Amino acid sequence: MLVSSVSDAGLQAATLVAQVCPKAPPGAQTHVDSIMGYVLWGVGILFFLGIIIAIGAVVAGRMFGMPHASTTGIVGLVVVFIAVIGYLILPGILDAMLGSGCI
Repeated sequence: MLVSSVSDAGLQAATLVAQVCPKAPPGAQTHVDSIMGYVLWGVGILFFLGIIIAIGAVVAGRMFGMPHASTTGIVGLVVVFIAVIGYLILPGILDAMLGSGCI
């Protein structure tokens, strides 16, 4: 009986502890926002370059009679579009899985 009351008291004490939520240090949020902005622009530019290069490979493959270049360009376009779809869907999935991030 003594053991069960200790366990219950310990369980109650554990539930009273406040949740710990990760926060950036003071003044760091502006730098984090700046870095994330650069990353987002970089990803957008890479998507654009991937589409341009893939279209160029398809056109060059057709003009110069290189079917492998055309096939590679089409595969490149498909990969870029799948990456864009994943880029739009995965953040929502991660938010749903991780929740608020508090422990």
